[in-house]
Amino acid sequence: MRTKKLPILLTGLLTVGVFLAGCSTSTDKEVNGNTNSGKEVQAASSLEKAKQQGYITVGFANEKPYAYATPDGKLTGEAVEVARVVLNNLGIKEMNGVLTEFGSLIPGLKAKRFDIITAGMYITPERAKEVIFANPEYSIGEALAVKKGNPLNLHSYKDISSNPKAKVGVMGGGIEITYLKKTGVSKNQIVIVPDQPSAIAALQAGRVDAITMTGPSLQSVMNSAKDASIKRVMDFSQPVIDGKNIRGYGAAAFRKEDKELRDAFNSELEKLKKSDKLLEILKPFGFTEQELPGDKTAEELSEL
Repeated sequence: MRTKKLPILLTGLLTVGVFLAGCSTSTDKEVNGNTNSGKEVQAASSLEKAKQQGYITVGFANEKPYAYATPDGKLTGEAVEVARVVLNNLGIKEMNGVLTEFGSLIPGLKAKRFDIITAGMYITPERAKEVIFANPEYSIGEALAVKKGNPLNLHSYKDISSNPKAKVGVMGGGIEITYLKKTGVSKNQIVIVPDQPSAIAALQAGRVDAITMTGPSLQSVMNSAKDASIKRVMDFSQPVIDGKNIRGYGAAAFRKEDKELRDAFNSELEKLKKSDKLLEILKPFGFTEQELPGDKTAEELSEL
């Protein structure tokens, strides 16, 4: 994934204005058509501003099935579609998407290049020091893909750490980097790639012996690649970190000062959970009832 930020239209047609430091801004028509002055909009909270403007800017990393751009320029994915419904229910009918490398999402959010991260980002205590999360919208484990026949017999992160010659491809900024290191995988065994296509390309070219990402994400990219020489390790053993079996919980992320927006998002998300609408949104992206988040909250996951 390149660092260039691209505007993606989510609903309807939107005339995109200028970009400043990778940030999608409102058009003159939209601002001038508002009954409030520009000064008044600027002084409003992020939630109020979005409602006044009728749209909000979101940051995403091009990672299936969480958030990605289709060939015709539409932004979709699990996190995007959940946010689309939640924001629409809040009266925010449109979103501008800013394409960003995964590792740059939190810095971009804090720099106000966008107002929400909709990338299926895991809630972790480390990230919670920088941003505030909505409650989780899904929960999943990790997965591994190798060349057909699994030449190095890799079935876990421990197997990688036990073989100094084994190299594994991981997306920059991904939680998998932490998991691998805590499982004993050395730094020189980890090959950082910018995005999913680069991970597949590295495995195909033999630059790495395995690639790792979350289960639905790996399945999605493999389905797209349609390469019979690459196989998912179906008997993969989930990593145990600090004595705990790892299961990740993903959610939208917000700036710390945008608690009002986060709380409003949570309120609508809870309605989706209770009505079973959440599972309906998730299913097209490879998620099942096993990937539902249950009663876990961002607060408790941030304190683990």
